[in-house]
Amino acid sequence: MGKRIVIALGGNALGNNLPEQMVAVKHTAKAIVDLIQEGHQVVVAHGNGPQVGMINIAMTTLSREDHSHPIAPMSVCTAMSQGYIGYDLQNSLREELLNRGIQKPVATVLTQVEVDPADPAFQNPSKPIGTFMTEEEAEEMRRRGNCVMEDAGRGWRRCVASPKPKAIVEIETIRTLMEAGQVVIGCGGGGIPVYRTEGNHLKGAGAVIDKDFASELLAESLDADALIILTAVEKVAINFGKPDQKWLDHLTPEEARQYEAEGQFAPGSMLPKVQAAVKFAASKPGRTALITLLEKAKDGIAGKTGTAVSM
Repeated sequence: MGKRIVIALGGNALGNNLPEQMVAVKHTAKAIVDLIQEGHQVVVAHGNGPQVGMINIAMTTLSREDHSHPIAPMSVCTAMSQGYIGYDLQNSLREELLNRGIQKPVATVLTQVEVDPADPAFQNPSKPIGTFMTEEEAEEMRRRGNCVMEDAGRGWRRCVASPKPKAIVEIETIRTLMEAGQVVIGCGGGGIPVYRTEGNHLKGAGAVIDKDFASELLAESLDADALIILTAVEKVAINFGKPDQKWLDHLTPEEARQYEAEGQFAPGSMLPKVQAAVKFAASKPGRTALITLLEKAKDGIAGKTGTAVSM
């Protein structure tokens, strides 16, 4: 019996720019279709850190050169990133499915995700976006009034607010497509952050939602059996990068919370992945979250590798 799986693709599955993305999605599609071929029902979510940063910079540059073009809000930049990442990803998935003789439609759903305008994250920008910078470039970015942060030892990046997701506006559309047997790409870049104002109006928020938390909410909302969070390492480790580093095959939510309290997981890197995995695993008996490499997803679901988080 196949499982209902939500896959959260990290940046390494999409590349850092358009040429890299066009190559990366072909490799990514093979790993996803491996799971579909095994009989699993798959919904795909993805990040957009480099892409939304690139779009934001491009739109800001345009507004400076031509004042008739206002600066595009971050919510609009996220919508743009959902469109062009979804375009590449759904075409690669469709091609790979057809190459294997699988007749299964693929659709990208432009997805809005509700956030709370009173979320304290708006007072403490912490989500890295865009390309990596040197410290000198970061200082110049600061002088322009932007918030920057050092990102897990890999360099400096611009950062924006990252509120927690509350509800997925298009969840019924995603569910209907999934139950009709289609492969759905949704909650791209964590979803377009919106909040309710007067009446039924949804207003875009100047933020980026962490794709791991949005993917977890998507998995819960679809009553998924498994959440796969794909990242740049095969397993989660404690004492990462130290002589006594230890790779973990399995974590209970309690163990993961203890390691988190000890500061074992890097903020902006492994920490949100572990937190999202714990939230999903603890949400209902029988649910499992898996953190692993893209190319190990099939083996991970089979229990052969990765770090499984379950009760």
